[in-house]
Amino acid sequence: MQLDPDNLPKHIAIIMDGNGRWAQAQGLIRLMGHKAGVKAVKEIVEAARELAIPVLTLYAFSTENWNRPHDEVSGLMTLLKNYLKSELEAMLKNDIQLRAIGDLQKLPADVYDILSETMERTKGNKALILNLALNYGGRNELVHAIKDIGRKLLSGKVQVDDISEDLVNNHLYTRGLPDPDLLIRTGGEARLSNFLLWQSSYSEIYFTDTPWPEFNKESLKKAIADYQQRQRRFGKTGEQV
Repeated sequence: MQLDPDNLPKHIAIIMDGNGRWAQAQGLIRLMGHKAGVKAVKEIVEAARELAIPVLTLYAFSTENWNRPHDEVSGLMTLLKNYLKSELEAMLKNDIQLRAIGDLQKLPADVYDILSETMERTKGNKALILNLALNYGGRNELVHAIKDIGRKLLSGKVQVDDISEDLVNNHLYTRGLPDPDLLIRTGGEARLSNFLLWQSSYSEIYFTDTPWPEFNKESLKKAIADYQQRQRRFGKTGEQV
């Protein structure tokens, strides 16, 4: 599949959905679906690097996911730790910088420690920013930003007239990153599920029935090809673009 190299999204965000249902359809326990999902993560990160996508954000664990059964949550945290350990050398070799967004300090201490170490060791890499959304919720992010701005208002560091979209952007977890041009959701559902609510206001959204464990490089290229067929107007008419 040929893609236009001059019209690639600068930031792709993915809601990686369908692991559990994929496993159940195979007669497997849900955790086996998550293990298969890790393989898909590796392939999509590699594909994004090959395609020269500057930023890839993956919705790995939401603030609501704590409500899942304890064994599943524990298994997800173990998979995350193992992924970070196993992929560090590949990140260093392939010039991939790891970042994470969310309320990270509420992650288990051992997960937080290895996450912090991996981010520190890869912080100088420039080819691809791999941004993991962990203990992340879009509403939680906005509340966090509002509180932060409110404290600055009370201290006099910020005036009411200083509040702008740029100021809000600079208080989000994603500060310094471009908004996603393309937001993909796998697994057949068609909703945002509290993901990047502010940042996705002008994202092109691509829904696919393909469950995350089956989403591969060709699937990603298909989503990008669909993106390249769209006209992004940002409020203008088609004639103005």
